[in-house]
Amino acid sequence: MSSADITGILDNSRELDRLRKEQEEVLLEINKMHKKLQSTPEVVEKPGDNSLSRLKMLYTQAKELSESEVNISTQLLGQLDTLMPSGTPGQHRRRIAEGEQKKKRMKADSDITRPSPSLRNLLDSLANLKGEQVAARVRQEEAEKEEWVIVKVIHFDKETRVFEVLDEEPGDDEESSEQKQYKLPMSHIIPFPKRTDLTNAQEFPPGKHVLAVYPGTTALYKATVVQTRKKKTDDYVLEFDDDEEEGCLPRREVPYHRVVPLPQGHRQ
Repeated sequence: MSSADITGILDNSRELDRLRKEQEEVLLEINKMHKKLQSTPEVVEKPGDNSLSRLKMLYTQAKELSESEVNISTQLLGQLDTLMPSGTPGQHRRRIAEGEQKKKRMKADSDITRPSPSLRNLLDSLANLKGEQVAARVRQEEAEKEEWVIVKVIHFDKETRVFEVLDEEPGDDEESSEQKQYKLPMSHIIPFPKRTDLTNAQEFPPGKHVLAVYPGTTALYKATVVQTRKKKTDDYVLEFDDDEEEGCLPRREVPYHRVVPLPQGHRQ
C-alpha cells in the first residue's frame, strides 16, 4: 500500500466526517424551523417573512450534502476494493450488495409506519406537556355543547395520539365538585405559552380574535384583542363576546400565558 493510497483514504474519511457534521447542523436548523412553524404557523402570512424560503434552502442544502456523502462513500469503497487481495473484492461486493438489499427492505418496511421527523418532534413536545396546564375542549355530563377549560395533562400516548387530562376544578356545585378525567384527541388540546419562555409567546395584534381564560374562572371564551402589549410580560386587554354590561363590552385584562389562538371553526 503506497503512501498516496493511504493519504487518499484518509482525505476521503475526513471529508466524510465533515459532511456528516454539516448535515447534523443543517438538520438541527430544519428542526428549529419546524418548531417555529408549529408554534406560530401564522408567521408565514406576515409581510417580509422568509420562513418558507429559508426552510426550502435548508432542505436543498441537506439534499446536496447527502448526495456528496454518497459520492465520497463510493470513492472510499473503490479505494478499499483496490487494496484488498485478489479474489476477495467480488465476494466482498456481493456481501455488501446483499446487506444493502436487506437494509433497503427493512427500511422500506419501517418507513411505512415511521412518522416524519417534524411529526416526531411534535409528538415529543406534546409528551413533554405532562404535568402542564393546557386548554382543552371537553363536554361535561349532560351538557348540550362542548366548552374550553383549563386542564392538567396526565399522559400523552404517542402511538394513539390521545391525551389523558384532569379537570381539577370542574364546577362550583356539590355534584360536580369531584375532579374529572378525560381522554381527548390532539385536536382538542391547545398548549398555553410558558411563562419561563417568552420567545414562544405569540403576539396578537389589536382586532385579533383569540381564545382566553375569563378572569376568575377556569373557562376559555372567544375574545377580541383591544390593544397591544408594550412588554412581553404585560397582560392583554380583551373584550369577551357576550360579556355585555350596560350596553357595552367591558375591557378585561388577561395574562398573556392564558391567551391562545382561536381554533378554526370555533363555535361558542
